[in-house]
Amino acid sequence: MGVNLSDLVTPSPRGLEDFRGKVLAIDAFNTLYQFLSIIRQPDGTPLQDRHGRSTSHLSGLIYRTSNLVAAGIRPVFVFDGVPPRRKARTIEARVEVKRRAEDEWREAVEVGDFERARTKAMQTSRLTGDMVEQSRRLLEILGIPWVEAPEEGEAQAAAMAREGTAWGVVSQDYDALLFGAPVLVKNLAVTGKRKLPGKQVYIDIEPEEIRLERVLADLGVTQDQLVDIGILIGTDFNEGVRGIGPKKALGAIRKHGRAEPFLAEAGVEIEGLDEVREIFLHPRVHPDIRPVWRDPDNAGAKAMLCDEFDFSPARIDQALAKFAEGRRSSSQASLDAFSGTPEKI
Repeated sequence: MGVNLSDLVTPSPRGLEDFRGKVLAIDAFNTLYQFLSIIRQPDGTPLQDRHGRSTSHLSGLIYRTSNLVAAGIRPVFVFDGVPPRRKARTIEARVEVKRRAEDEWREAVEVGDFERARTKAMQTSRLTGDMVEQSRRLLEILGIPWVEAPEEGEAQAAAMAREGTAWGVVSQDYDALLFGAPVLVKNLAVTGKRKLPGKQVYIDIEPEEIRLERVLADLGVTQDQLVDIGILIGTDFNEGVRGIGPKKALGAIRKHGRAEPFLAEAGVEIEGLDEVREIFLHPRVHPDIRPVWRDPDNAGAKAMLCDEFDFSPARIDQALAKFAEGRRSSSQASLDAFSGTPEKI
């Protein structure tokens, strides 16, 4: 889930056209989980091929990526590497949440409560090693570059944005801001109408842009202090302070400057405080990434998606046509980028 900064951040609404010509570093795991969570049957069952293999991740990749390219966006997907040691507790907790959600999903299906079933099914999504390899393979066929980070994908994406290799980071989590991403783009991978849980209410989901410089200025804090705010709230690498949400954490850091004086005053400790700071402020990343785009292998895409995973040939043809549309609508500079071999790190 990442750190919760929603009460402290004011996003700016955007449309796909606002990102035309820009390189966006997409948090691959975060995005694939979105596809697995949202792209489902009415009862919550994920899309599957004739062998019972989930195809929701591939569906999201081909159709959403084609829309991005058609809009003149140049995506590069950034995958997680080996998670930091301090993330083990979070990973274990997520596994337990998925286990309980699976039990509740089965119960809801048995009694015919498909609305609840779908809600619970969205919490059960698992990204397997096979799914990751399938996703990378499809990206290569589509000519879209991808990178594997040493550790956290968001840290790598943020580093690319700071270095100018990418314009911004695409993720649903706010962690990219703690990693120093100058621009965070939310809701890019999945847009449109979304039903609010338990209500017959649908809301429009559109891309949002968040600029780190504005966040720091609005809050009146430094980057180091923003990291301390996140640590007090709780991150994937530490448990926060009980009873401390975003606004109280902001107040504490404004008053004390750092986490330690507040923790001493409150009589509590955060295990591994300096280690968590180091993860955000000096993460392990690959330097000097240079992604390269190329034309998609249309025949290879149809062989993989249609022959292996039972996708509709007509729909895949429509998606592939959008790649050509994106190249036609791009400037000569963008056209020049669609040559060579996809870069993998």
